[in-house]
Amino acid sequence: MKPRGLLFSALIGAVASARSMTPMASIAAARLLGHRTPGRLLLLDRPLFEFGALAMGVGELFGDKMKTAPDRTVFLGLLARVMSAGIAGAALAPRGREPAGAVTAVATAVPLAYLTLAGRERAMARLGQTRSGLIEDALIVALGVAVVALAVRSEKAW
Repeated sequence: MKPRGLLFSALIGAVASARSMTPMASIAAARLLGHRTPGRLLLLDRPLFEFGALAMGVGELFGDKMKTAPDRTVFLGLLARVMSAGIAGAALAPRGREPAGAVTAVATAVPLAYLTLAGRERAMARLGQTRSGLIEDALIVALGVAVVALAVRSEKAW
């Protein structure tokens, strides 16, 4: 199965809209397991990056439950999404289309950050911050892992 254009880049952008570090942590986990992404980026070949991305992904999952956690649409939250989505989108794009993958992921992540925030706020009103955060974590981490797994699986089929 070959990936269709920039689909994986767009999907990883959707992941970044809700959890900025999950795309990078998902890619780092896949690479630590010996899988390669379709797009080539030198940054991804650095062990410090891989372990750092995993640590940041886990840290974000804990930090999101804090009462003082800022909204994902504040400047630094959006900046983290732009950077993470851009790198991950490039990594999951077909070889030679890394810049288009980065743009696609960022163009997906930023507007969806506002939609996922609205959904989270509704969930918090019903379920509370911690419970809604845990549910969102489970959904977004599962989506991130699935997108990366499909992308690296498709890479082997090339």
